[in-house]
Amino acid sequence: MTRKAPYKPALAKAGDPTLLADLEALVEPTTRGDPGSPLRWTCRSVRRLAQALQAQGHQVSRTLVAELLNAAGYSLQANRKTKEGDSHPDRDAQFARINTQVAAALAEKQPVISVDTKKKELVGDFRNNGREYRPQGNPEAVRVHDFLIKELGRAVPYGVYDLAANSGWVSVGVDHDTAAFAVNSIRQWWRTVGRARYPEATRLLITADGGGSNGSSGVRQVQQIGHGEGLI
Repeated sequence: MTRKAPYKPALAKAGDPTLLADLEALVEPTTRGDPGSPLRWTCRSVRRLAQALQAQGHQVSRTLVAELLNAAGYSLQANRKTKEGDSHPDRDAQFARINTQVAAALAEKQPVISVDTKKKELVGDFRNNGREYRPQGNPEAVRVHDFLIKELGRAVPYGVYDLAANSGWVSVGVDHDTAAFAVNSIRQWWRTVGRARYPEATRLLITADGGGSNGSSGVRQVQQIGHGEGLI
């Protein structure tokens, strides 16, 4: 395969016949994406690539490296969380069964909720992203270091999403992310929102992942909600 016109302007500027091959050799080990795709990207910065080429004797700048990479169809990108490891062999069957149960409950006008603990946040005068209107030259002062304030602890948000109503509800605790906290959050959702929204409900279907506060130790406590609230 030959490289055509896109390289010519930058290479003409460089006047270096081996520059492109050496650049490709540096980039290729860190190239990601489908080789057949028109878009390729690299996780190395142009500064580091320029330094490596200079160490090989090339007279090259960061700007020229960027031009060559852009002409070759590369773009600089951050990594992305996509690797989950091996899937359970029955994963599809498990989700199909869950989907069937959810569809049946919704068809019968029974409440279905999805629950999970959200990102924990430090409580106190800490820096957060975002801006707000204040008098010019008078930004709100916050702590330099994000160290836990023991007296205040961390905020632990536990989210409850009602599928039928397409509505979310959040309980915020300041203790640990435990099964007891998760169960209490679900109970509070039912008493403050669910009971009024589903007055004819005879059961509550809860979907959740299997870690943290949603672990197996909380299953029996969740069953207690049903017994105490007249649900199964």
